[in-house]
Amino acid sequence: MLVAMLDDYCDTVRTLPCFAALARHHVSVFTDHTDDVDELASRLATTEALVLIRERTAIRASLLERLPALRLISQRSVYPHIDVAACTRLGIVVASDLHPGVPSYATAELTWGLILGAVRHIPEQAASLREGRWQTQVGHTLRGTTLGVFGYGRIGAAIARFGEAFGMRVMAWGGEGSWSRAAADGVEVAPSKAALFERADVLSVHLRLVDATRGIVAARDLALMQPSSMFVNTSRAELVVRGALAEALRLGRPGRAAVDVFEHEPLFGETDELATMQAALCTPHLGYVTMEEWDLQFRDVFVQVNAFDDGTPVNVVNPEVLTSGALRPR
Repeated sequence: MLVAMLDDYCDTVRTLPCFAALARHHVSVFTDHTDDVDELASRLATTEALVLIRERTAIRASLLERLPALRLISQRSVYPHIDVAACTRLGIVVASDLHPGVPSYATAELTWGLILGAVRHIPEQAASLREGRWQTQVGHTLRGTTLGVFGYGRIGAAIARFGEAFGMRVMAWGGEGSWSRAAADGVEVAPSKAALFERADVLSVHLRLVDATRGIVAARDLALMQPSSMFVNTSRAELVVRGALAEALRLGRPGRAAVDVFEHEPLFGETDELATMQAALCTPHLGYVTMEEWDLQFRDVFVQVNAFDDGTPVNVVNPEVLTSGALRPR
Protein backbone atom coordinates (compact mmCIF):
# COMPACT_ATOMS: atom_id res chain seq x y z
CA MET A 1 0.00 0.00 0.00
CA LEU A 2 0.93 3.65 -0.30
CA VAL A 3 1.41 4.72 3.30
CA ALA A 4 1.89 8.28 4.51
CA MET A 5 2.86 9.54 7.95
CA LEU A 6 2.38 13.10 9.14
CA ASP A 7 4.16 15.28 11.68
CA ASP A 8 7.29 13.26 12.46
CA TYR A 9 9.11 16.43 13.52
CA CYS A 10 12.48 14.81 14.25
CA ASP A 11 12.29 12.18 11.48
CA THR A 12 12.34 9.55 14.19
CA VAL A 13 9.99 6.80 13.09
CA ARG A 14 12.23 5.57 10.28
CA THR A 15 14.97 4.94 12.87
CA LEU A 16 12.80 2.72 15.10
CA PRO A 17 13.21 -1.07 15.06
CA CYS A 18 9.48 -1.47 14.43
CA PHE A 19 9.68 0.49 11.14
CA ALA A 20 10.84 -2.71 9.43
CA ALA A 21 7.26 -3.93 9.70
CA LEU A 22 6.33 -1.56 6.85
CA ALA A 23 8.94 -3.00 4.47
CA ARG A 24 6.30 -4.29 2.05
CA HIS A 25 4.73 -0.84 1.66
CA HIS A 26 5.74 2.41 -0.04
CA VAL A 27 6.07 4.88 2.84
CA SER A 28 6.23 8.68 2.74
CA VAL A 29 7.12 10.54 5.95
CA PHE A 30 6.42 14.25 6.37
CA THR A 31 8.56 15.93 9.02
CA ASP A 32 6.94 19.36 8.98
CA HIS A 33 3.47 20.38 10.12
CA THR A 34 0.69 22.04 8.18
CA ASP A 35 -2.98 22.64 8.89
CA ASP A 36 -3.62 23.84 5.35
CA VAL A 37 -6.24 21.55 3.83
CA ASP A 38 -5.10 22.25 0.27
CA GLU A 39 -1.52 21.29 1.13
CA LEU A 40 -2.60 18.16 2.99
CA ALA A 41 -4.89 17.13 0.15
CA SER A 42 -1.99 17.48 -2.29
CA ARG A 43 0.43 15.53 -0.10
CA LEU A 44 -2.02 12.71 0.54
CA ALA A 45 -3.72 12.56 -2.86
CA THR A 46 -2.68 8.95 -3.55
CA THR A 47 -2.34 7.75 0.04
CA GLU A 48 -4.12 4.49 0.87
CA ALA A 49 -3.13 4.23 4.53
CA LEU A 50 -2.55 7.27 6.72
CA VAL A 51 -0.50 6.90 9.91
CA LEU A 52 -1.07 9.59 12.51
CA ILE A 53 1.12 10.58 15.43
CA ARG A 54 -1.57 10.99 18.04
CA GLU A 55 -3.48 14.29 17.70
CA ARG A 56 -0.90 16.37 15.84
CA THR A 57 -3.12 16.89 12.78
CA ALA A 58 -6.91 17.10 12.76
CA ILE A 59 -8.51 14.90 10.11
CA ARG A 60 -11.89 16.41 9.25
CA ALA A 61 -14.46 15.88 6.50
CA SER A 62 -13.14 18.81 4.45
CA LEU A 63 -9.87 16.91 4.00
CA LEU A 64 -11.21 13.36 3.87
CA GLU A 65 -13.53 14.21 0.98
CA ARG A 66 -10.48 15.16 -1.09
CA LEU A 67 -8.58 11.91 -0.50
CA PRO A 68 -10.13 9.42 -2.95
CA ALA A 69 -7.54 6.68 -2.42
CA LEU A 70 -7.61 6.67 1.39
CA ARG A 71 -8.88 3.41 2.89
CA LEU A 72 -7.28 3.29 6.36
CA ILE A 73 -6.29 5.64 9.16
CA SER A 74 -4.05 3.90 11.70
CA GLN A 75 -3.01 5.38 15.04
CA ARG A 76 -2.90 4.70 18.77
CA SER A 77 -4.99 5.99 21.67
CA VAL A 78 -8.02 8.29 21.62
CA TYR A 79 -9.22 9.96 18.44
CA PRO A 80 -11.11 13.25 19.03
CA HIS A 81 -9.11 14.75 16.14
CA ILE A 82 -10.59 12.32 13.59
CA ASP A 83 -14.05 12.80 12.07
CA VAL A 84 -15.04 9.15 12.45
CA ALA A 85 -18.54 9.76 11.09
CA ALA A 86 -17.09 11.20 7.88
CA CYS A 87 -14.70 8.26 7.61
CA THR A 88 -17.60 5.84 7.96
CA ARG A 89 -19.63 7.69 5.34
CA LEU A 90 -16.69 7.66 2.92
CA GLY A 91 -15.78 4.01 3.50
CA ILE A 92 -12.53 4.64 5.38
CA VAL A 93 -11.53 2.34 8.25
CA VAL A 94 -10.22 3.94 11.44
CA ALA A 95 -8.00 1.61 13.52
CA SER A 96 -6.75 2.71 16.92
CA ASP A 97 -5.29 0.57 19.69
CA LEU A 98 -6.53 2.05 22.98
CA HIS A 99 -3.97 -0.02 24.97
CA PRO A 100 -6.23 -0.57 28.01
CA GLY A 101 -4.47 -0.97 31.32
CA VAL A 102 -1.06 0.19 30.09
CA PRO A 103 0.06 3.68 31.19
CA SER A 104 2.45 5.86 29.27
CA TYR A 105 5.42 5.58 31.58
CA ALA A 106 7.23 8.09 29.37
CA THR A 107 4.58 10.70 30.17
CA ALA A 108 4.73 9.87 33.87
CA GLU A 109 8.52 10.24 33.85
CA LEU A 110 8.34 13.56 31.99
CA THR A 111 5.78 14.80 34.51
CA TRP A 112 8.10 13.97 37.38
CA GLY A 113 11.02 15.54 35.58
CA LEU A 114 9.05 18.78 35.25
CA ILE A 115 8.14 18.68 38.93
CA LEU A 116 11.77 18.23 39.98
CA GLY A 117 12.98 20.79 37.47
CA ALA A 118 10.51 23.38 38.71
CA VAL A 119 10.91 22.92 42.47
CA ARG A 120 14.73 22.98 42.22
CA HIS A 121 14.88 25.62 39.43
CA ILE A 122 17.07 23.25 37.42
CA PRO A 123 16.66 24.91 33.98
CA GLU A 124 17.41 28.36 35.40
CA GLN A 125 20.38 27.13 37.41
CA ALA A 126 21.85 25.28 34.42
CA ALA A 127 21.46 28.39 32.25
CA SER A 128 23.03 30.52 34.98
CA LEU A 129 26.04 28.23 35.20
CA ARG A 130 26.54 28.37 31.43
CA GLU A 131 26.60 32.16 31.79
CA GLY A 132 29.36 31.95 34.41
CA ARG A 133 27.25 32.43 37.53
CA TRP A 134 26.94 30.16 40.58
CA GLN A 135 23.87 29.29 42.69
CA THR A 136 21.46 32.07 41.89
CA GLN A 137 18.31 30.50 43.42
CA VAL A 138 17.33 28.16 46.25
CA GLY A 139 14.73 25.50 45.58
CA HIS A 140 12.55 23.28 47.73
CA THR A 141 12.48 19.67 48.97
CA LEU A 142 9.56 17.44 47.98
CA ARG A 143 9.77 15.08 50.97
CA GLY A 144 7.09 15.88 53.51
CA THR A 145 4.99 17.96 51.12
CA THR A 146 1.59 17.04 49.63
CA LEU A 147 1.09 15.76 46.09
CA GLY A 148 -2.40 16.18 44.68
CA VAL A 149 -3.34 13.87 41.79
CA PHE A 150 -6.40 15.11 39.89
CA GLY A 151 -7.52 12.06 37.92
CA TYR A 152 -6.37 8.73 39.32
CA GLY A 153 -6.10 6.63 36.19
CA ARG A 154 -3.14 4.82 34.69
CA ILE A 155 -0.76 7.78 34.59
CA GLY A 156 -2.16 9.35 37.75
CA ALA A 157 -1.48 6.13 39.65
CA ALA A 158 2.11 6.08 38.38
CA ILE A 159 2.59 9.68 39.54
CA ALA A 160 1.19 8.77 42.94
CA ARG A 161 3.76 5.99 43.28
CA PHE A 162 6.54 8.41 42.34
CA GLY A 163 5.30 10.81 45.01
CA GLU A 164 5.25 8.08 47.62
CA ALA A 165 8.81 7.09 46.68
CA PHE A 166 9.85 10.70 47.28
CA GLY A 167 8.28 10.72 50.73
CA MET A 168 5.30 12.89 49.79
CA ARG A 169 1.80 12.65 51.20
CA VAL A 170 -0.43 11.75 48.26
CA MET A 171 -4.05 12.81 47.83
CA ALA A 172 -6.28 12.01 44.87
CA TRP A 173 -9.49 13.39 43.42
CA GLY A 174 -11.57 12.86 40.29
CA GLY A 175 -14.67 10.95 39.35
CA GLU A 176 -16.01 7.91 41.14
CA GLY A 177 -13.60 5.69 39.22
CA SER A 178 -10.68 7.74 40.53
CA TRP A 179 -11.98 7.51 44.09
CA SER A 180 -12.35 3.74 43.98
CA ARG A 181 -8.99 3.11 42.29
CA ALA A 182 -7.16 5.42 44.69
CA ALA A 183 -8.82 3.82 47.71
CA ALA A 184 -7.95 0.35 46.42
CA ASP A 185 -4.30 1.43 46.17
CA GLY A 186 -4.33 2.84 49.69
CA VAL A 187 -4.12 6.44 48.45
CA GLU A 188 -5.96 9.10 50.43
CA VAL A 189 -9.00 10.52 48.65
CA ALA A 190 -9.40 14.26 49.16
CA PRO A 191 -12.69 15.28 50.79
CA SER A 192 -13.47 17.55 47.83
CA LYS A 193 -12.02 19.06 44.69
CA ALA A 194 -11.58 22.35 46.56
CA ALA A 195 -9.64 20.60 49.32
CA LEU A 196 -7.29 19.06 46.76
CA PHE A 197 -6.45 22.48 45.32
CA GLU A 198 -6.14 24.08 48.77
CA ARG A 199 -3.89 21.42 50.32
CA ALA A 200 -1.64 20.28 47.46
CA ASP A 201 1.89 21.66 47.32
CA VAL A 202 2.15 20.06 43.87
CA LEU A 203 -1.07 19.42 41.96
CA SER A 204 -0.79 17.30 38.81
CA VAL A 205 -3.77 16.80 36.52
CA HIS A 206 -4.20 13.50 34.66
CA LEU A 207 -7.57 13.46 32.92
CA ARG A 208 -8.76 12.55 29.45
CA LEU A 209 -10.13 15.47 27.45
CA VAL A 210 -13.84 14.85 26.89
CA ASP A 211 -16.83 17.19 27.00
CA ALA A 212 -17.23 16.64 30.75
CA THR A 213 -13.60 17.54 31.53
CA ARG A 214 -13.09 20.45 29.13
CA GLY A 215 -12.42 23.50 31.30
CA ILE A 216 -12.70 21.46 34.50
CA VAL A 217 -9.94 23.58 36.06
CA ALA A 218 -11.15 27.16 36.34
CA ALA A 219 -9.79 30.38 37.83
CA ARG A 220 -11.70 29.77 41.07
CA ASP A 221 -9.91 26.42 41.49
CA LEU A 222 -6.46 27.83 40.89
CA ALA A 223 -7.16 30.71 43.28
CA LEU A 224 -7.48 28.15 46.08
CA MET A 225 -3.83 27.09 45.66
CA GLN A 226 -1.08 28.44 47.89
CA PRO A 227 1.52 30.98 46.68
CA SER A 228 4.17 28.32 47.30
CA SER A 229 2.36 25.60 45.34
CA MET A 230 2.72 24.38 41.76
CA PHE A 231 0.20 23.30 39.12
CA VAL A 232 1.31 20.65 36.62
CA ASN A 233 -0.40 19.74 33.34
CA THR A 234 1.01 17.10 30.99
CA SER A 235 -2.43 15.90 29.90
CA ARG A 236 -4.34 18.40 27.72
CA ALA A 237 -4.31 22.19 27.75
CA GLU A 238 -8.07 22.38 27.27
CA LEU A 239 -8.65 20.85 30.70
CA VAL A 240 -7.93 24.36 31.99
CA VAL A 241 -10.16 27.29 31.10
CA ARG A 242 -8.40 29.34 28.43
CA GLY A 243 -6.12 31.97 29.97
CA ALA A 244 -6.92 30.95 33.55
CA LEU A 245 -3.50 29.51 34.41
CA ALA A 246 -1.53 32.47 33.06
CA GLU A 247 -3.75 34.88 34.98
CA ALA A 248 -3.46 32.77 38.14
CA LEU A 249 0.33 32.87 37.90
CA ARG A 250 0.22 36.65 37.53
CA LEU A 251 -1.89 36.79 40.71
CA GLY A 252 0.54 34.49 42.51
CA ARG A 253 -1.76 31.52 43.20
CA PRO A 254 -0.23 29.09 42.42
CA GLY A 255 3.33 30.38 42.52
CA ARG A 256 4.61 28.12 39.73
CA ALA A 257 3.41 25.89 36.92
CA ALA A 258 4.91 23.12 34.82
CA VAL A 259 3.23 22.55 31.45
CA ASP A 260 3.84 20.22 28.52
CA VAL A 261 0.64 20.86 26.52
CA PHE A 262 -0.81 23.84 24.68
CA GLU A 263 -4.11 24.64 23.00
CA HIS A 264 -2.47 25.18 19.62
CA GLU A 265 0.39 22.86 18.74
CA PRO A 266 3.05 23.02 17.49
CA LEU A 267 4.17 26.52 18.48
CA PHE A 268 6.48 27.04 15.48
CA GLY A 269 6.94 30.79 15.21
CA GLU A 270 3.97 31.37 17.51
CA THR A 271 3.74 32.38 21.13
CA ASP A 272 1.70 31.06 24.01
CA GLU A 273 1.69 33.29 27.05
CA LEU A 274 2.53 30.42 29.40
CA ALA A 275 5.65 29.57 27.40
CA THR A 276 7.00 33.09 28.01
CA MET A 277 6.34 33.33 31.76
CA GLN A 278 9.15 33.10 34.30
CA ALA A 279 6.85 31.27 36.71
CA ALA A 280 6.15 28.47 34.22
CA LEU A 281 8.46 25.64 33.18
CA CYS A 282 7.20 24.65 29.74
CA THR A 283 8.21 21.89 27.33
CA PRO A 284 6.98 21.20 23.75
CA HIS A 285 4.65 18.24 24.40
CA LEU A 286 7.42 15.76 25.13
CA GLY A 287 5.35 13.48 27.36
CA TYR A 288 5.15 10.41 25.15
CA VAL A 289 8.10 11.31 22.94
CA THR A 290 10.88 8.84 23.72
CA MET A 291 12.49 6.27 21.46
CA GLU A 292 11.23 3.40 23.60
CA GLU A 293 7.68 4.69 23.90
CA TRP A 294 7.47 5.38 20.18
CA ASP A 295 8.75 1.94 19.28
CA LEU A 296 6.08 0.46 21.53
CA GLN A 297 3.34 2.65 20.12
CA PHE A 298 4.21 2.38 16.45
CA ARG A 299 4.63 -1.36 16.69
CA ASP A 300 0.89 -1.44 17.43
CA VAL A 301 0.11 1.10 14.71
CA PHE A 302 2.02 -0.89 12.07
CA VAL A 303 0.34 -4.14 13.14
CA GLN A 304 -2.93 -2.42 12.28
CA VAL A 305 -1.62 -1.40 8.85
CA ASN A 306 -0.48 -4.91 7.98
CA ALA A 307 -3.59 -6.56 9.37
CA PHE A 308 -5.72 -4.31 7.17
CA ASP A 309 -3.55 -5.07 4.15
CA ASP A 310 -3.94 -8.79 4.89
CA GLY A 311 -7.73 -8.47 4.96
CA THR A 312 -8.02 -9.03 8.73
CA PRO A 313 -8.30 -5.53 10.23
CA VAL A 314 -7.91 -5.12 14.00
CA ASN A 315 -8.81 -2.43 16.55
CA VAL A 316 -11.41 -1.01 14.19
CA VAL A 317 -13.25 2.00 15.59
CA ASN A 318 -15.98 2.00 12.92
CA PRO A 319 -16.65 -1.69 12.09
CA GLU A 320 -19.82 -0.77 10.20
CA VAL A 321 -17.59 0.17 7.28
CA LEU A 322 -16.62 -3.49 7.03
CA THR A 323 -20.01 -5.04 7.71
CA SER A 324 -21.96 -2.76 5.38
CA GLY A 325 -19.72 -3.30 2.38
CA ALA A 326 -18.95 0.42 2.27
CA LEU A 327 -15.15 -0.05 2.36
CA ARG A 328 -13.48 1.69 -0.54
CA PRO A 329 -12.05 -0.67 -3.13
CA ARG A 330 -8.34 -0.63 -3.94
